[in-house]
Amino acid sequence: QAFLCLLLCIPRGSSCPPSCQCTERAGAKAVLCSSQHLEEIPKDIPRDVVFLKLDANSITRIPSNAFRHLSRLEELDLSGNAIEQIDRAAFRGVAAGLRSLDLSGNRIRSVPKEALLALKAELRLAGNPWHCECALQELLWEARLDPRSVRDITCHTAPRHEFVGKPLLQALDNGANFCSVRRRTMDVAVLVTMFAWFAMLVAYVICYVRHNRERSRRHSLPGAQPRAE
Repeated sequence: QAFLCLLLCIPRGSSCPPSCQCTERAGAKAVLCSSQHLEEIPKDIPRDVVFLKLDANSITRIPSNAFRHLSRLEELDLSGNAIEQIDRAAFRGVAAGLRSLDLSGNRIRSVPKEALLALKAELRLAGNPWHCECALQELLWEARLDPRSVRDITCHTAPRHEFVGKPLLQALDNGANFCSVRRRTMDVAVLVTMFAWFAMLVAYVICYVRHNRERSRRHSLPGAQPRAE
């Protein structure tokens, strides 16, 4: 409530994107761009912004270096958009100072874990159609997730059907290990590749032996003459 009061009660700043409202107090600038039908992140966000709200828009992607110039950014709200893709370097430049990142209520199925594990911010990831996989499991283990919303991270899809529709925490409590599934898949792929190469080698040796035997048989036939040069 105090934050909303800061946003709504203080006059607009002098430098602000056309579709946003900017306020400032004691050197802490807040930029409010909620519900403005934005399809991408505005390019002219003030460099000294501390609080940035981009929620309830139509943003579909967070590109690399999207916030790199916002070195003072502490709180970022991207909830309620249509985000499907987050680049690996999406939050480069703000990892050290960002304290809160809200990505809830989007269309995120998977995210490069490097994009979020570099952050010290508290993350909100609920309300997305997650594909439960190793990267998401590692995020749960290693990232700083908001404890109030972590139980709402649900498996929209999963390697095993019995985990679909269940909270990720519940699936893990029931013995799921999505990282071991990936390792088993990789192990099987390596074994199949090795077997294919071995089969090709055996086939080559068999063909080579048969060819030499056929040549020896032809040369050993009565009346066989060497070719004239």
